[in-house]
Amino acid sequence: MTLSVALAGTDLIGQARTGTGKTFAFSIPVIQRIMSEANASARETGKPQALIVAPTRELAIQVAGDVETASKNLDIRNLTIYGGVPYEPQLEALDKGVDIVIGTPGRVLDLVNRGDLDLTNVNALVLDEADEMLDLGFLPDVEAILAKTPASRQTMLFSATMPAAIVTLARQHMYQAMNIRAESTESNQTVPTTQQFVWQAHEMDKPEVVARILQADGTGRVVIFTRTKRAAQRVADDLAERGFKASPLHGDMAQKAREKALDGFREGKVDILVATDVAARGIDVAGITHVINYTCPEDDKTYVHRIGRTGRAGASGVAVTFVDWADIQRWKLINKALDLPFDDPIETYSTSPHLFTDLNISKDVKGRVGAPVSTGAKKAGDSHGQGKSGGQGKSGGRGGQGNRSQGSPSDDKKSTGDRPPRNRQRRRTRSGKPAAPAAE
Repeated sequence: MTLSVALAGTDLIGQARTGTGKTFAFSIPVIQRIMSEANASARETGKPQALIVAPTRELAIQVAGDVETASKNLDIRNLTIYGGVPYEPQLEALDKGVDIVIGTPGRVLDLVNRGDLDLTNVNALVLDEADEMLDLGFLPDVEAILAKTPASRQTMLFSATMPAAIVTLARQHMYQAMNIRAESTESNQTVPTTQQFVWQAHEMDKPEVVARILQADGTGRVVIFTRTKRAAQRVADDLAERGFKASPLHGDMAQKAREKALDGFREGKVDILVATDVAARGIDVAGITHVINYTCPEDDKTYVHRIGRTGRAGASGVAVTFVDWADIQRWKLINKALDLPFDDPIETYSTSPHLFTDLNISKDVKGRVGAPVSTGAKKAGDSHGQGKSGGQGKSGGRGGQGNRSQGSPSDDKKSTGDRPPRNRQRRRTRSGKPAAPAAE
């Protein structure tokens, strides 16, 4: 729907459900414009002709992969820039010349302010996940980037959710923009092929419930969303201790660790990804069958983007949301905004019959599937320590005495001023007789 409008150079706001191919809706027109004969002289300068901005590093990397796929047989120079990695490779690529830059707001603005990235030749600017980009946290950076680009540029905004206030704000930076929505206004924002379950669960029982869901029939890759970074790390560690192949993904991890976790999830080395909302927007991994909201989402937009990781491109999926007692009112607002039939979530525990029947879980499954890695390492360390002390105990004669004599100097150092009086009396003897103070 957007290709004809975008190819004509018109500013547009595109809205469609997650997993419907929004990335190619803007990448194809951008590539087409760069390869046009009218743009041949501009390419010779080596300055970027198009700029695509994404809110997270993971999304920027994914968009760059899609752009690379769309321009595979063309002479297009693409560059992905984001924080958490050295500047040098990005600076070298900019010196050689690029056509399309895909990046996050912080690193893009940083390179622009340093004078290393010149946006004066940009004729197409794309904001992916625009509602997040124009939110309060990103708005200053986005406005600064827009000010560095020519006023004659084509601006395209894409997202699965586009509140009216964000549309009004976006129109301030666009010229006669056309708003295109892939569904009617009465359509639900969630994907119809995703089966949704909303349960009221107790915090102490959630790990057991999750362990059983992960053993449901037809379970492939699973994404578990938490509200905080600590919760993501804690849940991932708990699942690994239960024998599941789980990996965390959150903002406290180094960039290389985040990329390694995501690559391992894509390649099948890890079956479960426990992430914060850093992975809620735009991350497209094939084979995700289940999404679990370990904590209640903040709002309806977050809920839509989270469960949008499954049921993509016509595939079916399952989305399970846990609602704590303290989050009941929050969930009621989400339920009303999305017109969902879960106003009163069912109280659910790891032994609830409907848990097994709704998700096709065998009643014989347990909360563990194998030997825990962390517990096994701890036991190995304990046995190693016992073996060392046992060797000292078994070695008789001078071997045992030698070990004790080697420990005595350190004992003396530790006991200075702290040793009980009986030790001080023992040290203050002469020829086996008590010293004068002791005799007194």
